[in-house]
Order: sequence, then structure tokens, then C-alpha cells
Amino acid sequence: MNMPMLLPQPHQHFLKGLLRAPFRWYHFIFHSQTHLGSGISSARPFNSLGLHCTKWMLLSDGLKRKLCVQTTLKDHTEKLCDKEQRFVDKLYTGLIQGQRACLAEAITLVESTHSRKKELAQVLLQKVLLYHRKQEQSNEGKPLAFRVGLSGPPGAGKSTFIEYFGKMLTERGHKLSVLAVDPSSCTSGGSLLGDKTRMTELSRDMNAYIRPSPTGGTLGGVTRTTNEAILLCEGAGYDIILIETVGVGQSEFAVADMVDMFVLLLPPAGGDELQGIKRGIIEMADLVAITKSDGDLIVPARRIQAEYVSALKLLRKRSEVWKPKVIRISARSGEGISEMWDKMKDFQGVMLASGELTAKRRKQQKVWMWNLIQESVLEHFRTHPTVREQIPLLEHKVLTGALSPGLAADFLLKAFKSRD
Repeated sequence: MNMPMLLPQPHQHFLKGLLRAPFRWYHFIFHSQTHLGSGISSARPFNSLGLHCTKWMLLSDGLKRKLCVQTTLKDHTEKLCDKEQRFVDKLYTGLIQGQRACLAEAITLVESTHSRKKELAQVLLQKVLLYHRKQEQSNEGKPLAFRVGLSGPPGAGKSTFIEYFGKMLTERGHKLSVLAVDPSSCTSGGSLLGDKTRMTELSRDMNAYIRPSPTGGTLGGVTRTTNEAILLCEGAGYDIILIETVGVGQSEFAVADMVDMFVLLLPPAGGDELQGIKRGIIEMADLVAITKSDGDLIVPARRIQAEYVSALKLLRKRSEVWKPKVIRISARSGEGISEMWDKMKDFQGVMLASGELTAKRRKQQKVWMWNLIQESVLEHFRTHPTVREQIPLLEHKVLTGALSPGLAADFLLKAFKSRD
């Protein structure tokens, strides 16, 4: 739809600059605090600038101006052949209908590193995102799902806890999705993916979906596509998303940038409160659960609980409305699991009422966008012909001590900048 419009000269230059970007389809909404007057020097049709969609909003106090740029699906879908379009439509339709096979295939698609499949994945994700936003709007703007990150050192009992906790949630009418991230071997690149094998009862539950994913060497145990997998699971109707991570300590901050609540599981032998302060991941925890609090371990669990309560008092507050709690649980006897869920619901309710949860999700989207940009830029840098030719030579000079790492990096960056 083409509409005539009036634009001050500076915005003409800005819009022309946008046309040099890869995307040609934009959605513009203009608002302005100033009344239209003789200061506007020129008038020209929007389509002369190559733009295709405009909206004007005329308010009582004059024309308000605000620029909003939004890429649309049309530019992406026009590049798909009929077979690809049918494939994406089939996955999308099955996904929003809650078909587990389509969800599994969709997550496999977004995890693919093939360039064409990445493009198909982005088309699918955009369709799911639009559907997800409509669903949230019908829910008075409240999030449809509760995202929970679970972490802890190896042997803390994460898989045992998830199975008991997951069965309890499905019996209460919830649909649960578990994204279990397994470490990949640095030598062979393989991954055991044994979490689903351990959760035998939960894996047979039709209201639960377990998806093991390899880290692929990603620091912190969060795959590149974990955020996209969360969106797909929510689109498929799962209202509780658990992300179980490798549990490597300081490098696990990435998981806190994609969940509503971060839960740390610790065995009853994690050192004193000084160790608790030193472990950087404690700062990100909204809830700390001391596991295996049964039998002979009840006394050590109580001691660790008291020490971590002391440790948390010395850390900076991350929320104005929530104070991190430390509780004891036992997945074997079930002690404390129901009370833990009650505290998690309290957290969700308090954060929603204060508006912190909504603000947190918006910030997370921005952080994740820049994470993906950094990854893509690094990959583009490595694969550039000029840089790729010089990497072996410069790496050899660094290994032999003939060149410092900083100087070698400068050489590669200069080669990349002067590629044209």
C-alpha cells in the first residue's frame, strides 16, 4: 500500500540509508510532538524512496513522530521454493497443534549449521514468534510459559530431581519441556546425551518432552540455539520449560540470560560459605536447593543450608522484590519438592506483579541478539578468504614465539578490514 507523505529532509537521508541494508521491506510509524508547519520543505511519495508499507497516526495535539523499523516475513518467504514453503508450513502447523514429532523436527532444523537450513529455520521462528505474541496478547500480555534454568555440579542429582519434579508437574495438569544440555567431547566432538535414558518415567509421559542437546564446545553448556528451542517449545503449548545445563560454574552465566528463574542444585558437601561466595554462579541464583537431604546426609545438608544463607546475605541484591531462598530437598523421598514448587510460583507471581519479569525478558532478547551477532561476525571473520590464508602462517609464528598473539591478531584484523 503506497501513501503520499511529508518528510523533513533529515528523515529522507535516513530512509535512503536504510535502503542500502539487506532488507527492503520495512514498517514505518511516524509520530511527532510538533505541529505541521512551514518548516517542512518538501513533500514526496513514500514509494519514490522504495518503501512499501506506511502507517500514519494523527493525534489531537498534532502529528507525532516515531520511527519503528520491522522486517516482515514477505522478504524471506519470497526466496523459498514451493517445496521449502510446504515444509515450513507443515512444521509450523504441526508445531502449534502440539505434535511432538514436528517439535522435534523443528528443533533439529534450528540446530542445523547448514546455511540454507538456517534460513528456513529463521522463517519458521518468525512465524512461531508472531503466533506466540498473539497468544500472549490474548493472555493480557502475560507470559504463557515459565522458564526455569537448572544448574549444579556433576553428581548433584539434577536428572533425578527433574524426573520426580516433572512427574509431579504433569500430574497437576502442566505440560513440561526439558532441554537437557550435555557436554561434548573436546577430542571426538561426540556427546553421550544420557539424560533421557536416566529419566525413564518422565520420558514416557505424553505431557512431557525431553530434548537432549550437545553443547558443541559452547562454554557454559548452553547451545547456540537453546533460546530458539525455548520459543519453539512454548509455541507447541508447553507451559513450563526446564533448561538443565552442564554445571561448570563461572561460565554458566549464559543460562541466566534466557530464563525467568535460575535454580542452583548443590549436593550436601559443597564447602563452607566462603566457597559459596567464590562460586560466581551463586550470584545469579534465585533459589538454591540442597539436594540429597535424606538419611545420613540430613545433618550435612542442614549445615550447608545455613552456610549458604549466610553467603547470600553478603551478595548484592539482584531484585527489588525477591530475596533468594535456600531450601533442602530429597528426590528420593520427595521431601521439600512440593514446597520448592510453591516458592517458584511465588517468585513468578511477585516478579510478574512488579513488572520485573517483563523487563527481564526484554533485556534477555537484546543480550541474546548481540551474542548471536558476535558469533556470526567471528564465523564470517574466520571464513573470509584473505584471513583464512594467513591464519596458518600467523598461528605458526605465534606457536614458535616469533610473533606475539596481540600482533598476530592485529595483522588478521587489518587483513579483514582491507579485504575490499
